[in-house]
Amino acid sequence: MKVTVEADKCVAAGQCVLITPEVFDQREEDGLVVLLDETPAPGTYDAVRESAAVCPAAAIHLVES
Repeated sequence: MKVTVEADKCVAAGQCVLITPEVFDQREEDGLVVLLDETPAPGTYDAVRESAAVCPAAAIHLVES
């Protein structure tokens, strides 16, 4: 799996960080998403998929391999 984010679409809801903190974080100054791991471990795939699904701005994109 490869993960990308569109920070310019992010609305700083933080759901991705709550669900998968090992893959996503937020910038201190404005809360926008920061991608920590663009190729997460297979054990996190379900949580990463959930993070993408609940993102209110649809800013998280996944490419399944």
